[in-house]
Amino acid sequence: MGIPIYLHASWFIIFFLITLSLRTQFTSQHTDWSPAQHWALGIITSIFFFASVIFHELSHSAVARHYRIPVASITLFVFGGLARISREPDNAKQEFNIAIAGPLSSVFLAGCFWLVARYFHGNDMVHAAAVWLWEINLVLAVFNLVPGFPLDGGCILRGIAWGITGNFTRATKIASTAGKIFAYMMIIFGVWQALNGNWVGGLWTAFIGWFLLSAAQESFMQVAMRNTLTDVRAADLMTHDIPTVTRDMSIEEYVHEVLRTGRRVHIVSGPVRPVGLITLHAARMVPREEWANTSIQAVMLPLDRIHSASPAEPALGVLQRMQSQDINQMPVISEGDIVGMIARDTILRMLQTRLQLGHLAEQ
Repeated sequence: MGIPIYLHASWFIIFFLITLSLRTQFTSQHTDWSPAQHWALGIITSIFFFASVIFHELSHSAVARHYRIPVASITLFVFGGLARISREPDNAKQEFNIAIAGPLSSVFLAGCFWLVARYFHGNDMVHAAAVWLWEINLVLAVFNLVPGFPLDGGCILRGIAWGITGNFTRATKIASTAGKIFAYMMIIFGVWQALNGNWVGGLWTAFIGWFLLSAAQESFMQVAMRNTLTDVRAADLMTHDIPTVTRDMSIEEYVHEVLRTGRRVHIVSGPVRPVGLITLHAARMVPREEWANTSIQAVMLPLDRIHSASPAEPALGVLQRMQSQDINQMPVISEGDIVGMIARDTILRMLQTRLQLGHLAEQ
C-alpha cells in the first residue's frame, strides 16, 4: 500500500517476551515436543501475531486513505502498533469508519484462525498456534473496543459523540475523559494484582494503564492546541527586534554580547545582507582558548541551512517544528529578507493564555 512500516526499539523486548511466554505455554501443553519445536513454534506464532497487528493497523490505514487522509507510517512498539494518520477526519462518519475498521479486522482474523483450529487436524503444531492466534486476536478486538481514547473504542466513541454534538473538541474531551477513567481502573487493578502476589501481571497491567492515561491526556492536549492556535500565524507572534552581529566578530566578543544582552541567538550580517545565524550553543563548541582568534563566521549556521518560518505559517506548525528539531528561536523570512524572530516560549505563553481564557469562559 506504499505505507512504510517501522520497528521501534521497544518492539524487540515485547517480541522476545511473547515468544518466551509461548515457548513456556507450549512446553507445558505438549511435553512430547522437542525444545527446538517449542522455541520454533513460539517464534513463528509471535511473527503471526505481529502480522495480525500490522493487518489491524493497515485496515485503519486503508479506510483513511479511502477518505483521502494520508497515512505517514505504521510503527510496531511495545504496546502493539500505531498508524500515524496525518490529519483528523473531516466528519464523524469518517472518524467512526476509520476506528471500527481495526477491531473488525481483528475479529475477521480471529474467525480465520478459529476455522483453522476447528477443522485442521493434520498437525498438532499448526493447531496449537491457530488456537492461540484466534484467541489473542479476539482479545485484541475486544480490548480495542473499550470506549476510552486513544483506543479504537475511544475513537468510535468520539465519532458517535461528534455526530451527536456536532462539536469535535467536545467529542474529544468526552472520549479522552472515558480513556482516563479506564486507565485509572487499569492502574488500580494492576496495583491490586501486585499486592496480592501477581507482581509481574500487576505491574504490567498498571504500566499499560499509565501509558493509556498519558496517551489520553496528550491526545486531548493536541486537539486543544490545534483549536486554540488555529487562527494564529507566525507574523502575529514574531518580534521585529532582530538581534544582529557582524560576521568578523570573535567568539569571545560574541559571548560577552550574549552576557550583556541575554540574547542567545543572533543573525550574522554580511556586507549587504544576512549570511547566517549564530547561537551560544554553537559558539561553545569551540575550545575556550580559541575564542579570541576564531570568528563567529567559522561556527555560524549558513543562511541556506537555517530553519525558518514564513509570516503566514500557522503558529502551531511552527511550534511543532521547533519541538521536533529542538529549536528555541527561529527567524521569520519573507521574500528572502528576515523580517522578524519567533520564539518557542512566546508561542507557549500564547497557548497557555488562550487555554486559561477558554477554561474561564467554560466556567
